[in-house]
Amino acid sequence: MQTTVDAFCDALWLEDGLSQSTLSSYRHDLADFQKFLLQQKLDYLSATSADIQHYLAQLYDRNLKATSAARRLSTLRRFFQYCIRQGLRTGDPSHLIESPHTVRKLPTSLSEAEVEALLAAPNRNAAVGLRDATLLEVLYAAGLRVSELVSLKMINLQLDAGCLKILGKGNKERWVPLGEPAVNVIKRYLAEARPTILRGTMSDFLFATQRGLPLTRQAFWYQIKRYALEADIRASLSPHTLRHAFATHLLNHGADLRAVQMLLGHSSLSTTQIYTHVARERLQKLHQMHHPRG
Repeated sequence: MQTTVDAFCDALWLEDGLSQSTLSSYRHDLADFQKFLLQQKLDYLSATSADIQHYLAQLYDRNLKATSAARRLSTLRRFFQYCIRQGLRTGDPSHLIESPHTVRKLPTSLSEAEVEALLAAPNRNAAVGLRDATLLEVLYAAGLRVSELVSLKMINLQLDAGCLKILGKGNKERWVPLGEPAVNVIKRYLAEARPTILRGTMSDFLFATQRGLPLTRQAFWYQIKRYALEADIRASLSPHTLRHAFATHLLNHGADLRAVQMLLGHSSLSTTQIYTHVARERLQKLHQMHHPRG
């Protein structure tokens, strides 16, 4: 099975241009399924629908979340479809199995006042503080994924046009506007902080460490949590909180859902639609607070 899994992941990379982290998730899911097959003395070429249902039941017994079980089933479906195309099987045993019911959680966001407090937290008179302020400004202004932010290179900047070129999931390019505050802080960072941090080291990355390497997602996430404490923000944060705030605030101010989809780099509008629920809740609260019949 391992040889087939390797060929399957190679095909995914060639066909869809999936990232290594996504391919690693596929490998992890299939390795877990392979372990189950070995325990049951089964083979993936002869596994039946009942075998897969048994596997999903075992995941439930292991207290795996419904979202994780649904992802495993999705992986198996794609894997068995590949096996059929390669002539290894004649049918997909996962085809008629219903996906585990999942409750889609609303993304955690911040109010506009909380975002302003977070952006003001770094000390912009220090090189590292100015770098962190620039990171936060760009993240919120462009609605980037953290992985997209820390992998930005100097060539991605188009400051005269006030925008960034982003290479998102599936190696899909998109252009996103920055806005004047973000452009101004980037210019100041490039003039004052970046040369101080690099100390003569050459780097293609916009937000580089002293050794010229890109800042890691983990290091940036640690900084976000620290500045949130300094800004007395009590809301639960995630690495995508400012991205969620970006989308929510755009919709609250009347942005078109399709435009937000393009800015976020979502391939499907259904992924973006979850933000309409967040925006709707906030608008209802505003209505209750300020409307005479609220």
